[in-house]
This record gives sequence, C-alpha cells and structure tokens, in this order.
Amino acid sequence: MISFISIYYQRVLNMLLEHFLLVFLSVLISFLLAIGISALIRKRKKITAAVLILFIAIYCIPSLALFSFLIPLLGLGKVTAVTALILYNQAYLIRSILSGFDSISPSVREISHSMGLGRFYSLWYVEIPLALPLILNGLKVATVSTSGIAVIASLVDAGGLGVLLFEGMRTHNFVKIVWGILLIASFSLFLNWILGRWEQRASENAKGYAKKNDTKRR
Repeated sequence: MISFISIYYQRVLNMLLEHFLLVFLSVLISFLLAIGISALIRKRKKITAAVLILFIAIYCIPSLALFSFLIPLLGLGKVTAVTALILYNQAYLIRSILSGFDSISPSVREISHSMGLGRFYSLWYVEIPLALPLILNGLKVATVSTSGIAVIASLVDAGGLGVLLFEGMRTHNFVKIVWGILLIASFSLFLNWILGRWEQRASENAKGYAKKNDTKRR
C-alpha cells in the first residue's frame, strides 16, 4: 500500500485534482442553474410541482444509463460527465432552495418592509440568511452525491478517482481498489465536513436573525 502511493503519488494526485475540478465545476453550475430555475418557478405551484417531478425522475435514472444516453449527443469526456451531474443535482438543489424560502414566515417579510427595506435589501439581508441553512443542506447533499457519482465519469473518459478504482477492478489489483475506495470516501467525507460546518454556522446566524425579528415584533 505504502510503496504503491510512494511510486505513483504524482499520478494519484492528478486523479484527485481531476476529481475535485469535476465536482467543483458540476456543483457550481448546478447551483447557479438551480437558483435561476427556483426564481422563475417559485410563485407558480403547478409549474414547481412539474419541474420537481421531472428532475426527480431524472435522478431515478441509473447513472450508467444516463451517461450512456448522453454519449451519442455530447461524446466522451468531461462535458458529458458534467452535464449528467448537473441534471442529477437539480432535484436536491431546487427543492432545498424553495424549502428555504418557504420556511420564512410572511410576518418576517412584513416587518422588513415596514422598516423601509426595499425588495432587494429585504431579500439579501433578511430572507437569504434565514433560508441559507436549508439551502446549504441541499448543497451539501448534492456535493457529496456528486463526488460519488463522479466516480462513474471515468468510464466516459472524464478522469478522476474512478480511473484508479476501475483500473484496479480490471486488473484485479487489490492495492489500487483499496486506494481508490479510501481516497473517494475520504474526499466525500471531507466535503461533507466542510459544508456541514458552513451549514451549522448559517443555522446559528439564522437563529440570531429570528430572535431579532421576534424582539422587533414585540
């Protein structure tokens, strides 16, 4: 185990970097897209339900099947992998963004407006801080899920840690398999820890905002 990583550490680091970039790019684009979609459908219940059903249905498609479906359209490589990961992430992200804003009491918006805050300032300084814990929870789940599904991306020539794992499986190399599993699991746990800390801090801030609003209401 140690001799393998000491010899091939540069190649393994390149795979880890590829995996990180694949996850980061997919989650970033997914999050921006989900914000846009959520803003468009937020006040339209029927459209919201239809959009969520669509993305939940996409999420239920096995990853290999979705990658295989996209190959004739986009070819092999990172574009196919990122597109598939973006599609998978929308179900988590849109639902968490909508749930975050739906959790805000209408009285909170009334108080912010009564204080003279415009729509933008009310959204930025009041609504987003209150909705952020639920939004970050969805982002955490989507990120960890993306890290796992990105392993399959190596099968469509997109690189990442999946290359190490599947090389080990093809050649019956136990050391490569173990290192692949350890690195993928460690990377996912690290992402979960980082985003979990961020979510916890946002939750503490949201409680502070809620207390301030209760005081002003009284």
